[in-house]
Amino acid sequence: MTRVKGASVGRGAAGQVSEERRRAREAALQMLYQWEVGRADVDEVADTYWSIGQPGARAASPAVREFASSLFRATVGSVSEVDPLIAEAAEHWRLSRMATIDRLVLRMAVCELTRAADTPPAVVINEALELARTFSGEEAVGFVNGVLDAVRRRLEETSSS
Repeated sequence: MTRVKGASVGRGAAGQVSEERRRAREAALQMLYQWEVGRADVDEVADTYWSIGQPGARAASPAVREFASSLFRATVGSVSEVDPLIAEAAEHWRLSRMATIDRLVLRMAVCELTRAADTPPAVVINEALELARTFSGEEAVGFVNGVLDAVRRRLEETSSS
């Protein structure tokens, strides 16, 4: 399994998610969307994303770029591992029928749940809910929360047995 690099980037002393971490997750989600919809090569997506930048936004710090790129690449590399977990938890929903953004938020969060042991599951889930709220809508928040909670429980059961 590929580990998400820079997992400690942007965490405060109390373990709270910083603005940098949130920006990195947003960037990773945007790269995932470009990869999913455009069917572009992973390296091409990352290069294009960082070369274009965000109009009106301050440039991303090296820490944001590293964490976002690592999370993006890890998520793409783990699709075959995380999709079955999502499908099992999303009762009566096929991945192909989910809204693209919701599916990508779920993939990225499940990737983080399975790889970034130093990020508490509650933080990963909360960040995924914020991404769903921002990029999808309020109706997606409950769906994403339910699926991620089921995946979290399944992962806890598997690790304790």
